[in-house]
Amino acid sequence: MAYKLTNPPNDLRARDLWLQHAAGFIIFQDMRKYAIDRIPANTDDNTKELITNGIDDAVYGLMMILDGVTGGLQNDQYAVSMESIIKLKRNGETIQEINTFDGDGMCMGFHGWKENDFGDNELTEKEP
Repeated sequence: MAYKLTNPPNDLRARDLWLQHAAGFIIFQDMRKYAIDRIPANTDDNTKELITNGIDDAVYGLMMILDGVTGGLQNDQYAVSMESIIKLKRNGETIQEINTFDGDGMCMGFHGWKENDFGDNELTEKEP
């Protein structure tokens, strides 16, 4: 199913949250749903639940990396970390960006996103 992005809210704080929910939507559609859709149709319910729980654990692990909770390597002199930037572009030009380390927390959004709750401002409309 194709989705079309709605226009972002004008209020800066609402738009910050909207962007973070949009990132969660992308991860849930392009990662979680992708993986769940590949569970064979003839899989029994108990096994499907176990597989789905494993998928959710992997997605949550990614959320912890995106929040900076885990995912670093270091020694006495060097450190390696991964950071993720959520960008809002208008006509190809970046007009706002958020580093997920500085956001409200991808892990915080995870449980709502599992229930298809992507915030107070609509992110998408289904394309016909």
